[in-house]
Amino acid sequence: MAETSSEEELSVVNDNNHKSTNNIPIEIVSDEEMALIEAAFALASSSSARSLSLSASIRSSSSPSPPSPLLHTNALSIKSITLLAKRRLSTETSNGNGNGNVNHPDIEDLLPKKTRLHDSFLHRYRRSRGLSVTDLTAAEWCEKQKEFSLTRGGRRTTKAMRAGIARHVELEEEVMKRVAVKIATKEDGWALKFLNFIHGVNQLLFTGLTRELPIIAYIGNVWMVGVIDEIQMPLTKEHHNPILIDTKTRVRDTLPSEAQRRNGRFQLMCYKYLWDNTIANDFPSGKFFTYFSLNPHHILAEDLQVTIAGSDFCVSASDKNLTLDDMVRYYTNTLKMLAPAHDQLLLRYEYQEDKSLLAEDKFEYDSEWLKNQIQSCLEFWHGQREASYAPEDERWKCRYCQFARDCEGYAESMTPKEDSNDDTCVTHGEDISSQISS
Repeated sequence: MAETSSEEELSVVNDNNHKSTNNIPIEIVSDEEMALIEAAFALASSSSARSLSLSASIRSSSSPSPPSPLLHTNALSIKSITLLAKRRLSTETSNGNGNGNVNHPDIEDLLPKKTRLHDSFLHRYRRSRGLSVTDLTAAEWCEKQKEFSLTRGGRRTTKAMRAGIARHVELEEEVMKRVAVKIATKEDGWALKFLNFIHGVNQLLFTGLTRELPIIAYIGNVWMVGVIDEIQMPLTKEHHNPILIDTKTRVRDTLPSEAQRRNGRFQLMCYKYLWDNTIANDFPSGKFFTYFSLNPHHILAEDLQVTIAGSDFCVSASDKNLTLDDMVRYYTNTLKMLAPAHDQLLLRYEYQEDKSLLAEDKFEYDSEWLKNQIQSCLEFWHGQREASYAPEDERWKCRYCQFARDCEGYAESMTPKEDSNDDTCVTHGEDISSQISS
């Protein structure tokens, strides 16, 4: 199972208000999309070499910008949080939402009963890494465009996309600093992802804010992954439901179209759906190891062991040879400390030129609408039907699609633009190919 040794990007957050490292909450956030971000920067500088390394982040709490009025600092110490994460907690998890109780949609009912397994896009392109949230949002934007990007090698990265990616890296570095760690196998890579999540949760509970939190969920026989842009804790101590936030940048100082707002809402609702289902259900570690062909007894790379020992992860003296199975156990215990995400979600739209806030879109989670959207997207990914074109009233999207001239749904009266820089709205998603233009 060994892969070529690679270097992962980690992020460290330092809190100037805490002098002792033992009191500093440290988190490692494995940013699935960071590899794509690095690839985008490499593409922007016309680099001929492309790194095959994964990317991740090791973070300890820093002194970020003054917290939002929506935030509060949790009184729990980082020691108590990390020690709780190591305990074998009960498998029972309470259900709830911002108002009390929530009934999670049953995605089992969404999945197609019959699939053409071996020729589906899911089997051909995502069987080794899972279906990302931006895979879903890209299909919602235009299934035909997503089909072309899969079969023809992905969409090009435009100037607007590169600018948006750079802005999100800047936002990320407000709360973390990247350092490098070497890994040798895919088991090490997944261990970093779990460790990143654990430390991300520590930072959230300790400071009330975290960014670029990786998430993985097993929902209805489908592994889904994502990276949540930002999570905040509410100001009021009576509420413990984290608030999910996503920031998108725009080239022009105009409000997004209805199609963009819908797509952004879908993305953020998917993150809440993954979050809620992950903390409400036992993590199926056996299925995880089998699906991704992982060795649970693999002893983590020495560099990774040193990284863990040097963090505030609080490994015991007996944990000198941590395995991937150990990290999964710590991860599942951490999940049990969390509450469902708040029903109110927040999208921010920012002007690229001066970083000013154009608009905030606060909206409520709509489980029935999300259920229908996911069902439609999964029909496409499972090969239950042919890819659909953008709706007639949204064919303006074709002007910004690099595949328009080869698409039967393209209207002859419309001329595709050579570069979709004019009105691109960029989100910090884990799949650059799914970035959308207005």
